Amino acid sequence: MPEQRSTSTTRRKTFRSSEQDPLAQLGRLQPQAVEFEKAVIGACIIEQDAFGTVSDFLKPQSFYESKHQVIFQAIQSLAAANSPIDVLTVVEQLQKNGELENAGGAAYIAELSRSMLSAAHLEYHARVVAQKALARDLISYTSHIQKQAFDETQDVEQLMQEAEGQLFELSKSNLKKDFTQIDPVINEAYDLLRKAAARTDGLSGLASGFDKLDAMTSGWQNSDLIIIAARPAMGKTAFVLSMARNMAVDRQVPIAMFSLEMSNVQLVNRLLVNVCEISGEKIKSGQLAKYEWSQLDFKIGSLYGAPFYVDDTPSLSVFELRTKARRLVRDYGVKMIIIDYLQLMNASGMSYGSRQEEVSTISRSLKGLAKELNIPIIALSQLNRSVEQRTTNNPDSPDSKRPQLSDLRESGAIEQDADMVCFIHRPEYYKIYKDAHGNDTKGIAEIIIAKHRNGAVGDVRLRFRSEFARFLNLEDDIPPMPNDDGTIKPSPSKLNTEGVTQDDDPFDGIDMSSMPEGAPF
Repeated sequence: MPEQRSTSTTRRKTFRSSEQDPLAQLGRLQPQAVEFEKAVIGACIIEQDAFGTVSDFLKPQSFYESKHQVIFQAIQSLAAANSPIDVLTVVEQLQKNGELENAGGAAYIAELSRSMLSAAHLEYHARVVAQKALARDLISYTSHIQKQAFDETQDVEQLMQEAEGQLFELSKSNLKKDFTQIDPVINEAYDLLRKAAARTDGLSGLASGFDKLDAMTSGWQNSDLIIIAARPAMGKTAFVLSMARNMAVDRQVPIAMFSLEMSNVQLVNRLLVNVCEISGEKIKSGQLAKYEWSQLDFKIGSLYGAPFYVDDTPSLSVFELRTKARRLVRDYGVKMIIIDYLQLMNASGMSYGSRQEEVSTISRSLKGLAKELNIPIIALSQLNRSVEQRTTNNPDSPDSKRPQLSDLRESGAIEQDADMVCFIHRPEYYKIYKDAHGNDTKGIAEIIIAKHRNGAVGDVRLRFRSEFARFLNLEDDIPPMPNDDGTIKPSPSKLNTEGVTQDDDPFDGIDMSSMPEGAPF
């Protein structure tokens, strides 16, 4: 017992001494390098090009001392105005800002310039200052998250999103890419050119399966952000699912789709309608004729094993997307990502003055992600109602119902950040059955390339089969044949006729043992 009391007493003494010991308290000071800060500011005052060396990674808030923040802000203002930077101009700028006293006075500015004899190690000193600032930011960030985590009223999932968002912003603001000498970039561009020349289709990017669209775009290009926009019911999801079928099912190109609007099952049902050419109502109700069961069983096998990955996380944040996209590219070799649709995303973890600012952050993040992963990202987008208020389909008229870049909903930053903006326009939807040139618009969809940073703009006409929510090349489509009662017969294409008759038993002739495990029959 006496030995236990002695140990307890020792612990209490140690605890008290750590509270009272000034040296122990110093351990709680925030990371700082005041002498390095003085050296950096002194160098900026005495050396003509010093500020240009450090301005890429130092900001006024990078400095621990408040007076150093004020002085560096004055130096930054002088540099922005292309004014000379020296003791006199810095003092004058501080006087103009009413900050001279907060900066320590003219004598302190002069002292900083005298104490710095050379800027030889300026960049090293500046990096130390930047590292200390990053350490302080991390302490502030983790302290806030820790406080929130102890709060029982906080939603843990939301807190994780906030933490990821703050860390993402912190890393993005502190990661700077260095310069690259042009020679390796020329070699990379030349290699890409040779690979494109070796391709029989003449494309340099991923083929969408729509020949005329691919001819105009040369395929979807790596690192591009492509916006596909339209009003509701124009067929945005049908278009990307038709493209997914062309790429993932027919060509085995791995792609991923983030569906914020529909569940995975709803999305696959839409894909079944598209691939099997059976109406959505019948797929939903299950009321299929015998020949339609045979048709379904015959074609559904092509979907098994397709490198098509779907994610139906609702209200997906750009930070969740970033994490999942990296894993999809790393583990599954995904070559393209589709997002349906942009306005349903959020940028949780940060505060915004308006929804427009949040959408701007989302679009910038998507463009950055496309560059980082070096794959095309296709984001669907809604258009505002101004399209509906216009009165004509004449493309030369300001009142044309054809979509325009100004119709993009919620943020002009979408237009700015995108490498390509495409609109889907179906005049038939507006009961316009002839275009300005007298062409029939029934069953026709126009893909309008309104912005193309690296190529031409123009229009591409595709066939739209509304009963199957499917887009096709005009030359590939055989128009549907109406029955006597006005209903639509299945298209007499190879898809519907190969090995299938209306008298077939739905399971007759099908080797059930050869079907993939888990098949729905």
